[in-house]
Amino acid sequence: MTDTDKTAWPAELFNLFAEAGVTLFPYIPDAGNARLIELAAAHNETHPVLLTSEEEGVAVCAGADLVGKRGVLCMQSSGVGNCPNFLSLVKGGDFPILMMVSMRGDYGEQNPWQYPMGQAVEPVLHAMGVLTFVVERPEDLTPAAMAALSASGKGGQSAALILSQKFLGAKAF
Repeated sequence: MTDTDKTAWPAELFNLFAEAGVTLFPYIPDAGNARLIELAAAHNETHPVLLTSEEEGVAVCAGADLVGKRGVLCMQSSGVGNCPNFLSLVKGGDFPILMMVSMRGDYGEQNPWQYPMGQAVEPVLHAMGVLTFVVERPEDLTPAAMAALSASGKGGQSAALILSQKFLGAKAF
């Protein structure tokens, strides 16, 4: 990925989310979502919501759906492990949640503690009925984001846009 790709994708993704009516951006701070959250904070019609745990974001997004709004839960892959109990609420209540997951524990990872949850992200999400759309290259971003937005919008499904370390770049720690 070129340096331009590394700086351009958050704006591209933010614009796709905003055009689809996503107004709430509940998040746990992470380098993979930092610029996206800055863009949400700077926009007049979108609102970042700082969370203390990822499962709170599941509830925020479900609440948004109840009042006709859309949210996207932004978190790192390790946070997916905190969500299954709350994802049962989403599954049982038929709330179409949208998530953006920045990966650790895959391509180029140097921290052995990140691998277990990195390998469990998709199986956990699939077990909870969440469709996954993986981005590995810059050209994957728009089609995967549009698929996740469609599935979680009119499709009424829960969906996760997964930004792989091939796409984001592996952290050096």
